[in-house]
Amino acid sequence: MSETIDLSVFVKRQDDGTAHLDLAVEGIDCAACIDEIEDGLERLPGIVDARLNYTNHRLSVQWRDGEIAPSAVVEELRRLGYRAHPFQSRLMEEEETRRAQWLLKCLAVAGFASMNIMLLAVSVWSGNATDITQETRDFFHWLSALIALPTVAYAGQPFIQSALGALRNRRTNMDVPIVIGIMLALVMSVVETINHAEHTYFDSVVMLLFFLLCGRYLDQAMRRKTRAVAGNLAALKAEVAHRIGETGEVVLVPTAALNPGDRVLVRPGERIAVDGVVLSGASEIDESLVTGETARKAATTGGRVYAGSLNYNGTLTLQVTAAGKGTLLDEVERLLENAAAAKSRYVQLADRVARAYAPVVHLAAALTAIVWIATGATVHDAIITAVAVLIITCPCALALAVPVVQVVASGALFRAGVFLNAGDALERLATADTIVFDKTGTLTLSDMRVVNAGGIAPDLLEAAARLGLSSHHPLAAAVAQEARDRRPFDGAIEEAGQGVRAIVDGLEMRLGSPAFCGATALAHDAVRERADASLIAFSWGERRAILLVRQALRPDAVAVVKSLREQGLDCRILSGDRPEAVAPIAQALGIDMWRGGCNPAEKIEALDALKAEGRKVLMVGDGLNDAPALAAAHVSLSPISAADLTQAQADAVFLGDKLGPVLDTVEISRRANRLMRQNLKIALVYNLIAVPLAFLGYVTPLVAALAMSGSSTIVTLNALRARGRSAPAEPAAPLQELAVQGA
Repeated sequence: MSETIDLSVFVKRQDDGTAHLDLAVEGIDCAACIDEIEDGLERLPGIVDARLNYTNHRLSVQWRDGEIAPSAVVEELRRLGYRAHPFQSRLMEEEETRRAQWLLKCLAVAGFASMNIMLLAVSVWSGNATDITQETRDFFHWLSALIALPTVAYAGQPFIQSALGALRNRRTNMDVPIVIGIMLALVMSVVETINHAEHTYFDSVVMLLFFLLCGRYLDQAMRRKTRAVAGNLAALKAEVAHRIGETGEVVLVPTAALNPGDRVLVRPGERIAVDGVVLSGASEIDESLVTGETARKAATTGGRVYAGSLNYNGTLTLQVTAAGKGTLLDEVERLLENAAAAKSRYVQLADRVARAYAPVVHLAAALTAIVWIATGATVHDAIITAVAVLIITCPCALALAVPVVQVVASGALFRAGVFLNAGDALERLATADTIVFDKTGTLTLSDMRVVNAGGIAPDLLEAAARLGLSSHHPLAAAVAQEARDRRPFDGAIEEAGQGVRAIVDGLEMRLGSPAFCGATALAHDAVRERADASLIAFSWGERRAILLVRQALRPDAVAVVKSLREQGLDCRILSGDRPEAVAPIAQALGIDMWRGGCNPAEKIEALDALKAEGRKVLMVGDGLNDAPALAAAHVSLSPISAADLTQAQADAVFLGDKLGPVLDTVEISRRANRLMRQNLKIALVYNLIAVPLAFLGYVTPLVAALAMSGSSTIVTLNALRARGRSAPAEPAAPLQELAVQGA
């Protein structure tokens, strides 16, 4: 009677009729395993997508709900030779820790054995050149065998288990030729010892095993280090919060039980569990995750705070805007997972080569043995040469060439406050030759204030502010700060590039562009009175108002744009603002090519025109109206403060109030792209040189092991250069209080 696994509690059902399951897969040791699993699952009926993250062995499977049971996915993985269970970060980390300790023990055994066997081998080599007796040489050979055989049996388990698992399921992986090479050299050495030969290869076998274990242990250590970023973010999450009930009673509840609109109490020393707005209280908070600045930030009534921030010295009452899965901290984790799971073009190329590796190497080794025997060589020499070919063609350098660069570059971007949202974003960012900026919320700060609040009727200002709570636009957010009642109106609808509207007390309210609100004439009068101010219109039935907003350039915008131009990038501005408002921004930044008054369709037309010229455009935008342009650009970048839809379209997002991460992104991506190409060339040149030498018999198994490990070390050390950073751009002088009109 077969046992059925119930995985329904771990399945996430989507609105589009699909279901999603995350599994932890055991037994993955090479890039070929990834392709085999993904291809095998995608052949199942109903499977929409299967993607395996090599960094944390997390398999994400999506299928059409009802067409296949989740247990069938686990069963198919078992048939392929892999164990799978629901992905849980803590359990996976414990399993990885146990495996790391096991690999370290195997590595220690192989290292200790190789040192002792090498001492014996040196004695035999020197004795063969002088006067060693046959009995003494045989004794040293048997002593070497006594050390090597149990060493291979124990320290070789990671490779032997992987190879046997593959063969049991009638497939091959990168460990199969490695194990064949080790076993052939080991058996040949025992036969040579029995026949009193001068040379054996116990030293080569154990040394090869040592180098292979070094590579596998370092590979796992690098993957664990990558996962530590997500682990550090998870540590910033508060699992519980103090919710304030309608009667004022404070109850400790799980964060997942909170909903937007709830009130929570945050005491001094506590970590904030939600994204929210301060209703009352004042304190200092550490918001370095969001702003990139380590200095404490003042939190006062009306200010926004984010999950993961640490409250220092005051008690705050917050109104929840997002909790659990909707917080900015959760969005950062999602971006990290997307970047780690996605595959770049170079990784896909390396995966295809690695998948073809085993059959090609087996064929090359067999042809080597046949050719040597056909040309009169002994069976002994033919087998030893074939073993050297098997070892020296191990594609460790190729398998590491691109992923190591991506890991290092992603770490450098993370330190710069940038999170990738696409696997091939690094490559596309590196090829960008034109940068198009939006203005409001991108070149300018999103923290703005209404400067004519005292001249507007209090009820009209309060209504506009409450309607602004339903908009993601920076100018609407500035108006929303004036709201005393922090409850948004029901049924509010935001129209991209226009504004937000709602029906209140039987009358339609609108907040947005003057044309959208029917306040064009009023806007002209306001411009004449205050031409240097940003403006946003509000209408409520027959009543109209123009709200003037002051905003400032990001503090380092001038220096960053100058550095980008020095790197050969053509910088431009496409904004929905009035041309009169965009002009001072463009002049301050030294940008000659700019356009104002662009709606979303016109922005896309401008990007298409640049594309027709052969340009590869990096679009940097913030508002909801920028989402179509971000999707149309060659590559895109968005501040973390942007609307959710905008972030979904962006290939990367950045933290903080400075524009410096844009410059860092360009520099790091260009450096990473250059290093990826270099590593692939190194791996190719290594094989072009090493394989013919091994085929011709100029390479022993020991030299092959050294060469294979050396090539892996070279590409890894080269990849570490992706960490380097140029000196940051100097912040601009404090002249950035330029008032401009919002997009």
